[in-house]
Amino acid sequence: MKRNVLLLPLLIFLLIAAALLWQLARNAQGDDPTNLESALTGKPVPAFRLESLETPGQYYQAEVLTQGKPVLLNVWATWCPTCRAEHQYLNRLAAQGIRVVGLNYKDDRAKAVAWLKELGNPYALSLSDSDGMLGLDLGVYGAPET
Repeated sequence: MKRNVLLLPLLIFLLIAAALLWQLARNAQGDDPTNLESALTGKPVPAFRLESLETPGQYYQAEVLTQGKPVLLNVWATWCPTCRAEHQYLNRLAAQGIRVVGLNYKDDRAKAVAWLKELGNPYALSLSDSDGMLGLDLGVYGAPET
């Protein structure tokens, strides 16, 4: 009995080591656990009609995202600390000529407009998704998403 008790920690250690090695092998094969596949890959943008964040009363539809060259759609909010951290990179991308469209997600319009004035506005177009419905249709898990 005493021998079995002594082998238990060794057995637990070996199980943990095997699990870690298995996970490392999966990652080496390209199975990235942080990669969340979208159900919308290869599908058209869901239909929407959203108001401009900066110009109330001006509305846009899905076609604004599918006209001509590709766009980078960034889902962001003022309540999202990671959005603040990534904002400088979006400003750089916009400065390089990449068309970035912002989707302000479940946010207060006045706070969002003030935030863009403070940090700079990388967005060629800013849309207000105050109720989060487009985000839901896009499969957004939370902000930020790009």
